[in-house]
Amino acid sequence: MLELGHTFLQSVERSPDALALVDGDVRLTYFQWHERVARVVQGLADLGLSRSDHVVVILQNRWEMATLHWACQFLGIVVTPLNWRAKAEEIDYCLRDSDAAAVVFGSESADAVSAAQSAADIVRITIDGAVPGARPFDTLLAARPWADPPRAVPESTSVMLYTSGTTGPPKGVPRTHRAERAAALAHVAQNVWRRGERTLGVMPLYHTMGVRALLATALLDGTFVCMRHFHAGDALALIQSERISSLYLVPTLYHDLVHHGSFSPVRVDSVKRIGFAGAPMPDALVQKVRAAFLPEIFVNHYGSSEVYTFTVEPDASRKPGSAGRAGLNARIRIVRLDARSPDDRVAPGEEGQIVADLRGDEAFSGYWNRPDADTKALRSGWYFTGDTGYVDVDGDLFVTGRVDDMILSGGENVSPVEIESVLSLHPAVDEVAVAGLADPRWGQRVVAFVKRRSPVDADALDAHCQASSLMNFKRPREYVFVREIPKSPVGKILRRKLGAGEYDADLPSPDPVPTDPT
Repeated sequence: MLELGHTFLQSVERSPDALALVDGDVRLTYFQWHERVARVVQGLADLGLSRSDHVVVILQNRWEMATLHWACQFLGIVVTPLNWRAKAEEIDYCLRDSDAAAVVFGSESADAVSAAQSAADIVRITIDGAVPGARPFDTLLAARPWADPPRAVPESTSVMLYTSGTTGPPKGVPRTHRAERAAALAHVAQNVWRRGERTLGVMPLYHTMGVRALLATALLDGTFVCMRHFHAGDALALIQSERISSLYLVPTLYHDLVHHGSFSPVRVDSVKRIGFAGAPMPDALVQKVRAAFLPEIFVNHYGSSEVYTFTVEPDASRKPGSAGRAGLNARIRIVRLDARSPDDRVAPGEEGQIVADLRGDEAFSGYWNRPDADTKALRSGWYFTGDTGYVDVDGDLFVTGRVDDMILSGGENVSPVEIESVLSLHPAVDEVAVAGLADPRWGQRVVAFVKRRSPVDADALDAHCQASSLMNFKRPREYVFVREIPKSPVGKILRRKLGAGEYDADLPSPDPVPTDPT
């Protein structure tokens, strides 16, 4: 099997004059991009960096970030990207945890890197301007082009992604060249991408979705159009001007695109293939996106950093909420919520925890320096995802939330996702998130946090739920109207913030509806 260095060379050899990378005024063919990659490879080697070293990269999606990712693949360096918004404490932790040999950063992260104690003892490379003690990125570009063959092998570690660490310190997820290439090939097949695909590179390259778009585009001699920071109006302009043919985004970004004042079908008529991942897409948004883009392909992809693909639904509007069936390199099961063994399965239609076979080509083999996390998540050759769901009579998976997000109200398990999908269909609801709040009688009460598109009160929303198929005990007992739903940088709802009261209320807010679903 080819590792990723030779994978990149394939595209250079096949299509040297094809447009490979766009970032503002920077427009590089594969031949031109390879020359820059080769210089950065040599520049890193000149600094004494070599195979298996970790290089922490803290950059927005810019041509330097994409170039560094590929350069590390040639040397066998483990590219270790972090959120460019990361605080000094998190940067310091990840530098120590990964035993990083170098850190590369931009102006937006310079203060945080300077405040991270571990950064003082390693090679520092800055993209923007002069930073005391740091080497300019231009010194890498000034090196002679690397002329030797790639040094990595398929089992070398390609990238280490850090999970969000919402319940503790971030966990490193090391992934091999073999797993990364297999995941990229599966992405091409499962999203029906074609030679010369042009994609919007806006999902961050510290996230598995961003990395997948970068690699899959190169496999097809396609064009990766960098977008450093998402803004719906700017994204629509890039989609139109660069004739973007495929999008791979989290649902939040689709929401922002189709609701932007400058959206029109003409501006996105080049987009033929769209996919989403990272979170479920509410039913109302599925309908809106389908009508707005009229795509040939509309894929719901469900996976994780640890195992890129769990399941794929090739037609997201076919069966609202369905995450489809196991991907090309995957096997899944649904086991009891408290199961210790992958053999403790539940019946079709019964909710449980989703687990995935670690023998799949896209799977990781364990967390970095975290035997405690391995003990919790890896059992008998299966990865316990922490996600909840069920398989219907047709064999399609429905993801209902996280084990930690499950609401236990009056002795019943209540999934937030099901309620959110129902409420999303009300025309006055822009966005909604459901969480369980402590309650002396029920243990937890179901609370809906609603961002309104137009005036609506709790009584109207409760009537909407009563008229739906939602079971009575799952109806929210309280509605809180908010200005924004708190989300992570990649668009995941942060229910813990809602439960902790960390939101801006949309005042004046109607009184909670005193419903008693029993």
